[in-house]
Amino acid sequence: MAVHHSFEGGTLDDDGRLRRTGTLWSCIAHIITAVIGSGVLSLAWSTAQLGWIAGPVSLLCFAIITYVSAFLLSDCYRSPDPVKGMRNYSYMDAVRVFLGTKRMWVCGLLQYLSMYGTDVAYVITTATSMRAIGKSNCYHREGHSARCHYGSSFYMLLFGIIQIVMSQIPDIHNMEWLSVVAAIMSFSYSSIGLGLGFAKVIENGRIGGGIAGVPAAKVEKKIWNAFEALGDIAFAYPYSLILLEIQDTLKSPPPENRTMKRASMVAIFITTFFYFCCGCFGYAAFGDNTPGNLLTGIVDGEGFFEPFWLVDFANVCIIVHLVGGYQMYSQPIFAAAERWLISTYPNSRFANKSYTLRLPLVPAFRMNLFRLCFRTVFVMSTTGIALFFPYFNSVLGLLGAMNFWPLAIYFPVEMYFVQKKIGAWTRKWIILRIFSLFCLILTILGFIGSFEALISAKLS
Repeated sequence: MAVHHSFEGGTLDDDGRLRRTGTLWSCIAHIITAVIGSGVLSLAWSTAQLGWIAGPVSLLCFAIITYVSAFLLSDCYRSPDPVKGMRNYSYMDAVRVFLGTKRMWVCGLLQYLSMYGTDVAYVITTATSMRAIGKSNCYHREGHSARCHYGSSFYMLLFGIIQIVMSQIPDIHNMEWLSVVAAIMSFSYSSIGLGLGFAKVIENGRIGGGIAGVPAAKVEKKIWNAFEALGDIAFAYPYSLILLEIQDTLKSPPPENRTMKRASMVAIFITTFFYFCCGCFGYAAFGDNTPGNLLTGIVDGEGFFEPFWLVDFANVCIIVHLVGGYQMYSQPIFAAAERWLISTYPNSRFANKSYTLRLPLVPAFRMNLFRLCFRTVFVMSTTGIALFFPYFNSVLGLLGAMNFWPLAIYFPVEMYFVQKKIGAWTRKWIILRIFSLFCLILTILGFIGSFEALISAKLS
């Protein structure tokens, strides 16, 4: 009776944990924070490589694929029944329950590698935005022909220091405020990119670009660029690797899978609108000279120079958003490491003991030594790799291709087969197999193009 009373009284959920308080709107904020990241800034370049037909069609196809993936995966939060079954707190938990331990380890390796890689990409993107602010102000003072040189290393280190502090947020359940701020920032810089692209088209008096996209001196270079563009788009959309972690923040009733499906539909519709506008207006504005990063293309001599204050504000919004985006992808890794250490060494003071820290003008907070050490080393490692591979488009494309098929398609489809008991060679089984094969081909093409671009950039 005491346990039943605690459920009804609102202090605990059906699994004995503190009652979850997430809503449809907080879920949408989390998704938008995870999805509209650095990927949106590369979509104008991707559209330019694919052209006016293949570019928009690819954006629409990836939007549909992402929603199908989210629809399938959201039902895997509980098992065996998607409404009243036992909770699966993470992607790895769901794969273990439905597909077994071996595939769980494969999933975990890919998931955490993808999250880690996304954090590396966010370090690169943030440094590029900081450089763009410096260059924008320099060009405004001294003219567009001035020699304004700013390196990336200092800005990467600065972002790393900020993330060391932010990484002390206890867990993803305490990040709702940060996701709301980050979502507002993503709307802001996406809207500015859209507005500047539209204004540039009006100023030019024509729509740039062509049906086949940017021409290349060699056919193979055109193919590599098109493949890399597919990888960039694949990076921009899916959020399956943290979908179940976001779903675990939702209160019920209504059932968590129903809320997640509604939130996914709204969030994907919003992101697709911005993606279409930024990708298409960016290409229309710059044509064959479309920069790799729409709002920081000024670093490479292309992109938006004026009004400089608006370009600066857009890049500040990117920086603030990616502070939250970095944490969105880091917190599941932190939680997994801490769960493992606590379960392995339950009597360790290093892993379990917390200390209350009181600083002037700051509310008291609890500090754990393992949390401080592990998270600091994690941030330092992502910053170090970003310093070694500071290639925006190639890194995004490689990450997108690497996690798109296995995490966004293969595991959700296989778990859906098990949960719904779908037999081989039934109509639904054949449709989903064709869907999975099509996405696998896209993944292979994107990986090949991005890997080739990354090696070429490193050797040049």
